[in-house]
Amino acid sequence: MESRAIVTEFVKARASQGINQECVEVAWTADGGRAVQDSKDRDGGTQFYGPGAWAAFVGAVKAGFFQP
Repeated sequence: MESRAIVTEFVKARASQGINQECVEVAWTADGGRAVQDSKDRDGGTQFYGPGAWAAFVGAVKAGFFQP
């Protein structure tokens, strides 16, 4: 089970800090996973991903899996 202990502050991607204000924020969890929340609705909930799930997601992004 993934850790829900958030050990860093939430940050937005550098690419999202300019014109496009609709983005997510990501923080590290104690087990090396990530916590993700909507930057415009921080009270809307947080999703947690273990290290393996996060690594698979990042790998898929880098491989272009989510390109239209």
